[in-house]
Amino acid sequence: MTRRVLAAVLGAVLLAAVAVTYGVYTTTADRTPVAAASGLSLTGPRIMFRSTAPGSKGRLALVAKDDPGGPREVSPLSCLRVYAAGGTGTCLRPDGALTTYQIAFLDRNLQVQKAIPLVGIPNRTRVSADGRMAAWTVFVAGDSYNNGRFSTRSGLIDLQTQDMVDSLEFLSVTLDGHPYQAADLNFWGITFTADDNRFYATMSTAGHRYLVEGDIAAKTVHTITENVECPSLSPDGRRIAFKSAIDNNPTKGWRLTVLDLATGTRTPLAETRTVDDQPTWLDAGTIAYAIPHGPADADIWSVRADGSGRPTLLIPHAESPAPLG
Repeated sequence: MTRRVLAAVLGAVLLAAVAVTYGVYTTTADRTPVAAASGLSLTGPRIMFRSTAPGSKGRLALVAKDDPGGPREVSPLSCLRVYAAGGTGTCLRPDGALTTYQIAFLDRNLQVQKAIPLVGIPNRTRVSADGRMAAWTVFVAGDSYNNGRFSTRSGLIDLQTQDMVDSLEFLSVTLDGHPYQAADLNFWGITFTADDNRFYATMSTAGHRYLVEGDIAAKTVHTITENVECPSLSPDGRRIAFKSAIDNNPTKGWRLTVLDLATGTRTPLAETRTVDDQPTWLDAGTIAYAIPHGPADADIWSVRADGSGRPTLLIPHAESPAPLG
């Protein structure tokens, strides 16, 4: 082989590697289509997600909302969980070479504007509809009451004022109408209301899991109902999609369900597989969520929010969906 031919071959290999890395190649290793990534932004109508496809595994990616199985735009950002709304994105990611993590806040062009450290392993993240508020949940170990098992910590930040609640455990709790304190309080799965002051989340204590409503200004939370995990508030603010422990026993798995906040009516959805995820509202009538399969891989599925229909594969080799626009 001549030097010229060798140089050409090496150049082609290098170009292919760069293309796969930055999303300008036609497919990933498993032939997942990849589009040019020259205009990445948090503008819609798109769906942002974490890619689990070979060649782009762990990268923040986007697809057209009307063609979710089509070509994906792949960002250089590597994240463990992602979310976005109102022109603000979040990326939960490793922080350097050590086993530490951070939440990075992204602008409309997916540029990191700020990052804060997280004490624990990233698990959930959400952004308010107007992009002002952001939340996170992490797993932590070492709580004396928990016999060495993992606990959770959830916090939130006002990106306009920079005011932050490091952990919801610092807030005053009212359980069934009475003030409540306990060492084993755990919170996870925050979802914001439209006013940027209130939120919903899951609280666990004494073997029970509650849906709670929080007031950031008043620094309070109060319980609403039991057996609601990882809530996600609908665009109209009237319903909550969540995972419900089967027979109120998480060891049996979870069923996707929608709660009407006004009436308390619970509607099990047509997805009968166990879903260990915080669901996302793609629109007023559709829920998206991830189903894992194989080592470090998952697919995003969708299902009707009224209990009708059947699950539909939305984005293969993907998780952590967030609708844009």
